[in-house]
Amino acid sequence: MERIELSYPAAERVVGQRLAGVVGSGDMEALFEPAEGDVLRVVIKTSVDGSQQRWRHLFERLAALRSLPAGQLEINDFGATPGVARLRIEQVFEEAGHA
Repeated sequence: MERIELSYPAAERVVGQRLAGVVGSGDMEALFEPAEGDVLRVVIKTSVDGSQQRWRHLFERLAALRSLPAGQLEINDFGATPGVARLRIEQVFEEAGHA
């Protein structure tokens, strides 16, 4: 297991806590908790060692395409593909925005 911590500028404010995905499915789950401030803190626990660069690239792409919400995003990954990871992250941000 690897633990990765990342931090990105945040420009969006949301109010809801949300969960997307199911860890037991061999997939991943994303848990988002909003916070005051202008930073998105990301903590990733993954079963795939050596994947920090992949996660950095994924969040750099997301930040280029949309504004990120301020808060803490906890990801529990059990080998999800980059496409599924992006889908789960976008789902949890979308749901938090509609709380």
